[in-house]
Amino acid sequence: LRQSGGLQKLVSKPKMGDNDTFSDSIATILNGFYEARDLDLDWTLSNCCNTSQTAFMALFLCYFIIVWWYIRSPLMKPMRLIATFIHEMSHATACWFTGGRVTQIRVFENEGGVTGYIGGCRCLIIPAGYVGCAFWAMVFVILSGNRIAATVAASVFSSSLFVALFFSPNKTMVFLCLGYLLVTVSFIYVEWFHYSPILQFLTLFYGVSVGLSSVVDIRNDLLIRTVQGSDAYACYELIPCFYPKCIGLIWGIMAVSFQCLGFYVALVWNETVDAEMVFELY
Repeated sequence: LRQSGGLQKLVSKPKMGDNDTFSDSIATILNGFYEARDLDLDWTLSNCCNTSQTAFMALFLCYFIIVWWYIRSPLMKPMRLIATFIHEMSHATACWFTGGRVTQIRVFENEGGVTGYIGGCRCLIIPAGYVGCAFWAMVFVILSGNRIAATVAASVFSSSLFVALFFSPNKTMVFLCLGYLLVTVSFIYVEWFHYSPILQFLTLFYGVSVGLSSVVDIRNDLLIRTVQGSDAYACYELIPCFYPKCIGLIWGIMAVSFQCLGFYVALVWNETVDAEMVFELY
C-alpha cells in the first residue's frame, strides 16, 4: 500500500554459420548449466580484482551514477514505472504463495499502482511490495555476473510481464509490459544468436535501476512523510507497536543491504568469468 502522486498502492557472440542450428544454441545453454555446477567460488575475494571484476565494478558504478543523477528525469520514467510494476508483482507473488487470489495488477502513469487481491496473509503481502522490489533488484545484479544466469533472469522477468497482462491491466500497464517484453526478449535473442555479451549489461542495468528506485521510493514515501494508505501505515495498523517511519527505516536498511549483497555476490561470481569474454568483440 504505497502512495505515489496521489494514488495508493494497495498492496557479439560470433554470428552462427550456415551449418549452425537452433539445437546447437540450446546445447550451448545446457552445457553452461553443467559448467556452472563446477564453479569454485572464492567468497573471501582474496584474489580480487581481476579484469572481469574490475569491469563489473566500473560498469556498476557508471550505472549507479547515471541512475542517481537522472532518477527523477523523464529519461528514467520507464525504469521508475517498471520498478512500480515489480513492486506490484511482489505483492501479487506474496498473495499467491500464501494462498490468496489476485484480481488485478495495475500501474499508472504517475508511477502509482494497485494490486487487488482476496485472501492470503496480509502480514506477508503488505511488506512484499518494497522489500520484494529491492530483493528482485538484488537478484538482477547477482545474475548479471554470468551469461546463463542473465538469461534465466531475463526469461523470468519476461514471463512475469506476460503473466501480468491477464490480471485486468490498464492501458499504461499494457504498454509497459509489451514494451519491456519486446526489449528483453530481443536482447535474449541477440545474446544467443548474434552478439555476446549484451544481455548481462541489460540485466545489471535493470538491477541497479530498480534497486536505486526502491531505496529512493522508501525514503520519499515512508521516511520523509507518513501517509495513511501507504504500505508502512498498513503494517502499523496490523502491528501497532511498529510506527510507520520505523517500518520504513527497516525496509530502507533491507533495500540498501540487498544492493550491497547483490554487488558482493556478483563480484564473487565475476572472478570465475574469462575476462577476454567480457571485452572481446566478435
